[in-house]
Amino acid sequence: MLIINKVARPNPQDTSADNKFYAQIKASGKTDLERLAFLVSNQSTVREGDCYAVILSLIHNIIDELKQGRTVKLDKLGTFKLSVRSEGATTKSELTQTNIKSLHVHFLPDKRLKNNLNLGTVTFAINQS
Repeated sequence: MLIINKVARPNPQDTSADNKFYAQIKASGKTDLERLAFLVSNQSTVREGDCYAVILSLIHNIIDELKQGRTVKLDKLGTFKLSVRSEGATTKSELTQTNIKSLHVHFLPDKRLKNNLNLGTVTFAINQS
């Protein structure tokens, strides 16, 4: 069940307008790699330590593939890709590495993941405080 907090936010286009209340999911905790390895090991015949090692190896290889300019698609989970933000240059020849200001990782969830996490598959409890 997802707990929903009511959060007041101003209208950025009209700062004199009254705040409106919006729904925001309250995190109920965090799941780390150790917990995921434990969960996977309990759902299979693979030991927890082996699951942990495989997940760490997967992360390492995703990073390496992204650094090689590849898009990484994990079926049933989603796709990772990199993008850059840069300052514009007047001509192509003036665009150099110094124009690049930041690197960003993007994740696009797979259709199956999105279908399993939609309004029809979760329940909500509105926090009354």
